[in-house]
Amino acid sequence: MSNTETLPARELDVRPMLRAGEEPFQAIMDAVSALAPGQSLRLIAPFRPVPLFSVMANRGFAASDRPLGDGDWEVIFAPADSAADPDETLAIGSSPSAVFWGEPVIELDLCDLEPPEPLVRILEALESLQQGDVLFALLAREPVFLFPELAKREHEWAGNFDASGTTYRLLVRHGGGKAHG
Repeated sequence: MSNTETLPARELDVRPMLRAGEEPFQAIMDAVSALAPGQSLRLIAPFRPVPLFSVMANRGFAASDRPLGDGDWEVIFAPADSAADPDETLAIGSSPSAVFWGEPVIELDLCDLEPPEPLVRILEALESLQQGDVLFALLAREPVFLFPELAKREHEWAGNFDASGTTYRLLVRHGGGKAHG
C-alpha cells in the first residue's frame, strides 16, 4: 500500500459492553494497539466519551466527534499528523462553552483522596447546587468513571491536567438533571 492510500478506520462499538455493565476502556486500548500506522479508530458510544479525548491526545490522536441521535456518539480518533484539525485535541470536556461559565460556587481539593471518594464527594456537592452553578475540583487523576455519571445527571464539564501533568482540574456546571441514587 502506498503512502497516498489511507487505511479504512477500525471500528469499535462499545454500546453492547456498556449495556452489559462492562468497562470498555481495555477493549478500546486493545483496538488502538492493533491499529496500523496511520490508521484511525471509529468509536461508537452511548455518550460523548470525553475522558478518552485526553487519553488519546496523549497517544498522538486527535478526536473529531458527532452525535448520531438517541444519545449515541461517533468519535474518529485519527493520528494527529493526519487529523483535520490538531487543535481539537485541546478541547477536553462535554462543553466547549466552559470558558463562559461563571465563577465556581464550590471549590474542592480532592488530590489526597483515593477512588471512589473524589467521585462520591463531587456528586454529593453537586446535589446542593442549583442549575447553572459551577463546581471546581482538583484531583490526583482524571476521573474517568465520573464522566458517565455527570452525563446521566445532565451536567456539563470541562477538564484537563495542569502544566505539570500531575493535577487534574475539573469544572462541572449543574445541568438541572435529577440525581440518580
